[in-house]
Amino acid sequence: MRDGYVARYQGREYEASPDGDNVRIYQPQAGDGFSEVRPGRYVRVLNAGEVDDLMYVRTTCTWQGEPFIVLGEADGWLRVEYTGGKAPAAQALGLEEFDFGVYQGWAPLSAVTDLRENRI
Repeated sequence: MRDGYVARYQGREYEASPDGDNVRIYQPQAGDGFSEVRPGRYVRVLNAGEVDDLMYVRTTCTWQGEPFIVLGEADGWLRVEYTGGKAPAAQALGLEEFDFGVYQGWAPLSAVTDLRENRI
């Protein structure tokens, strides 16, 4: 499940982070032009003009008839954030108020529908 920037560089997609005129791309193994930032995480800094495409990818789903953003996945569960804008509905679902008006919780992967990646 992806939620973040993705860059296409030389025909391949990478997790990315824009930074002014630069774009940092990441991969889990060593590679040409990549530097290790920690075990299993390598970065390469490119000029923004070198990147073929830069987009934001957000995974969404429906759970119990309500819309959510997928923030992560662990052991068959999805960490979700409610996007329906109705506090009573969020509370009825048993979601935690993570911040004022921001409700999050865990949903079983088997119970969600309309799971999809949206490229922005």
